[in-house]
Amino acid sequence: MGEVVSLGKARKAKAREDRETQAQANRAKFGRTKAEKMRDKSDGDRAARLLDGARRDEP
Repeated sequence: MGEVVSLGKARKAKAREDRETQAQANRAKFGRTKAEKMRDKSDGDRAARLLDGARRDEP
């Protein structure tokens, strides 16, 4: 015979695991320092300037 499991405890454990997974994803997505954000912005600006500088004039 199988082990008796409390459905309430199982539901709460699954919810706890889901919250932790979501927290890890958020830390990876939003957990950057100010210096990293500024570096990424300057890299993007530099790339945009390079692209605009290489643009040909329309006749």
